[in-house]
Amino acid sequence: MTRRRASYRSLASLQRDNRACRACAEAGFPLESLPVLEGRAGQRAMIVGQAPGVVEGEERRPWRGRAGRTLRGWLEPDEEAFYETFYCVSVTRCYPGRHAAGRGDRPATPAEMELCAFWLDWELRLLRPRLVLLVGGLAVRRLLGPARLTECIGARYALGDAVAIPLPHPSGASAWLNEAANRERLARALALVREELAAV
Repeated sequence: MTRRRASYRSLASLQRDNRACRACAEAGFPLESLPVLEGRAGQRAMIVGQAPGVVEGEERRPWRGRAGRTLRGWLEPDEEAFYETFYCVSVTRCYPGRHAAGRGDRPATPAEMELCAFWLDWELRLLRPRLVLLVGGLAVRRLLGPARLTECIGARYALGDAVAIPLPHPSGASAWLNEAANRERLARALALVREELAAV
């Protein structure tokens, strides 16, 4: 049964409750995993994705599938350094299952995102990261508000005391990077990430 305290004093207690969360399943949504997240207190950089994929759902570790390999390739650290550097979460925490049309994963509903918002809000409050990477349009909209990727990729934003840098989703199902101008936007964004990581 899902447990949410009125307040949290540590990331460890928040994570313990989050890993047992079944709020979406209790509300009747079809999920195919338990919550997926990884990180520890003291990390100064955070990645917020959209939702775990099938591999992440099975392993219960973020960014383990093909999109994760692409993202790590963009950011350049090896796997160990990636997880050492970034506190990794997503807007919705459980693998939502395959899309009914058969291509890609089922997008989380607004109600599912609202049920998961509690966890991300508390993580930001407790972790107090200096850098937050927003991977994909859903993560961008959740933390920065309505924005088109073509308008925000390649720029940095204030997110409380943190710097937020949007990135496109590294999914092979996305055609966004097929355009040369968008690849240039991604290159600018990654240059900003390197600058901010050096400062963190």
